[in-house]
Amino acid sequence: MNATALAVALSLASAVAYASAAVAQERIVARARPGAPLRALLGTGVWWASGLNLTGSLLHVVALRYGPLTVVQPLGALTLVVAVPLGARAARRRVGETEWRGTALTLLGLAALLLTVSGPVRERALSPGSALAVAGGAVVVLAALCRPDDASGLRRAAASGVASGVGSALTQTMTVTLTRHGGPGAVAWGQTALLGVLVAGFAVGGLLLAQSAYRGGLGAPLATSTLANPVAAACIGLCLLGEGFQGGTLGVLLAGGGALVAARGVVLLTRGTPRPAPSGSTVAEAMA
Repeated sequence: MNATALAVALSLASAVAYASAAVAQERIVARARPGAPLRALLGTGVWWASGLNLTGSLLHVVALRYGPLTVVQPLGALTLVVAVPLGARAARRRVGETEWRGTALTLLGLAALLLTVSGPVRERALSPGSALAVAGGAVVVLAALCRPDDASGLRRAAASGVASGVGSALTQTMTVTLTRHGGPGAVAWGQTALLGVLVAGFAVGGLLLAQSAYRGGLGAPLATSTLANPVAAACIGLCLLGEGFQGGTLGVLLAGGGALVAARGVVLLTRGTPRPAPSGSTVAEAMA
C-alpha cells in the first residue's frame, strides 16, 4: 500500500470514528433534560466512554503524515456521509431521499478529486517562515470574518472551517518535522513547540467559532464550515507545498467539478438530515 492509499484508508477510518462519536453525542443530548448545561453532559460517563473523537483526531493526524492536504481534508466530508445511516439507525428512521442524493453526490465528487490528485510530493512541510506567514494570514482572515453583525452565523462558520483547515496544515508540518530526520535529536524543538502552540490555538479557535456559529441554526453554517475547511487546506497545499493534480488542464477541471459536486452533496446532507433542536451545537462541533 503506497502512502496516498494509506492516507485515504486512515481518513476513512477517521471519518467513521468522528461520525460515530457525533451520533452518540446527539442521542445523549436528545435524551437529556431540556436546558441542561453543557457541563452536566460532559460529566456523563457515556459521553466519553468510547473515546471516538480522540480516535478520529489521532487517525486524522497520522493521515496527514502520509497524504497530501488536497486528499486528506476533502475526505473529512465523509463524516457527514457516514453519520447519515448511523444516525438514522440510532433514531429508528429511514434514510430520506435527499440524504441519499447528498450521499451519492458527495461520494462522486470525492472520487473525482482522488482520481486527479498528484500523489506524494517531495516536500510536505512548511518552512518556519511559511508557517508563520500562513498563521498570520489566517488570523487576518478570521478577524475579517468574525464581525459582530453576523446574525446568520455563516461568516463565523466559514472562519471555523478556515481555522480547522489551517490547523491541519500546521499539524502536517509538525508531524513531518518530528519524523523526517530519524530521531528527536535532529529536530529543532523551538520550531516544533511554536507549531504546537499554533496548532492548539487554531484548533481551540475553530471549536469556539463553531459553537458560536451554530447557535442560530445548524444547516447552512454546518455546510459552510464543512466546505471552508478543505478549501483553506487545499489552497495551502497547492500554493506552498507543491501539491497538484494529474492530467494538466483536464485534471484541474475534473478536480474543480468534483469539488462542486461534493459541495452540493454536503449541502443536501446538511439540509436533509433531521436533528433534535437541543443537540444542534454539540453535533455540529463533533462534525466540524
